[in-house]
Amino acid sequence: MNRQTRLQALSVFLKAQRAKISPEAAGIPPGTRRRTSGLRREEVAQLAGVSPTWYTWLEQGRDIKVSSSVLDCVASALKLTVDERKYLFSLALETSSNISGASLFQEGQPQISAALSRILRELRYCPTIISDRRCWIVGWNEAASHVFINFDDVDPEERNLIPLLFTRKEFRRLAVNWEHFASGFLAIFRSYYGQYVEDEWYDRFLDEMKERHPDFNRLWEQSKVSSAPEVTIEFRHSKAGKMLFELTSLQLHGSADLRCSIYTPVLGSSTESKLKQLLDA
Repeated sequence: MNRQTRLQALSVFLKAQRAKISPEAAGIPPGTRRRTSGLRREEVAQLAGVSPTWYTWLEQGRDIKVSSSVLDCVASALKLTVDERKYLFSLALETSSNISGASLFQEGQPQISAALSRILRELRYCPTIISDRRCWIVGWNEAASHVFINFDDVDPEERNLIPLLFTRKEFRRLAVNWEHFASGFLAIFRSYYGQYVEDEWYDRFLDEMKERHPDFNRLWEQSKVSSAPEVTIEFRHSKAGKMLFELTSLQLHGSADLRCSIYTPVLGSSTESKLKQLLDA
């Protein structure tokens, strides 16, 4: 992303995080004349030990000098998670991942190894999807095709998790809480967005998504960041009915930045038996 876009993303992120923290949670008396439930800028500045003017300029996305030590204080004041801290530092200091420039902008779909393909097959009763750093789907198993959609029927040029969440009715119908489901993937996508700050593909992609899908823009503005969310998700499958899965998201080591999203049937539920029926039908 270019410098101005990066600073704007930083501004949106800081405002969203400040709005999430109540004065009580920060140990500040709520007072009586408060327009919003979140913290004021001067309160964040006080908690971080910086001047109100400096923090205001930072949140406004001005091009000012920042240091790691001061950002640490801001992150603590805003009670950021590890992933959120990484995102803050990436935007404020314009740091990128330790991937070399040559591989950072390498185009084309990564190929999964024979060993990884075998793992997909072995996870027979755990729907599993492998995606790259831009959320392009590069691999899946049979269980994933039965629970989600048959990815073989999706044009490879449209096989990106983020647009599919907003365009395919199968996904909207599947998740009982679709917004929670979609927000988890957007949190992962945002972690990539902050990690690969030099890659302008993300800005082009985000502009396109915001233009085409109003729901996307609203969920994106929530500024959630997570490199590996672990959540329990309830599905209402058109054939199997209620299904409960625990999502485990793993980053795979190697030259390609791949992610393995595994949906494990919740123990004690009837999900696995229902999945077996779907696969054997």
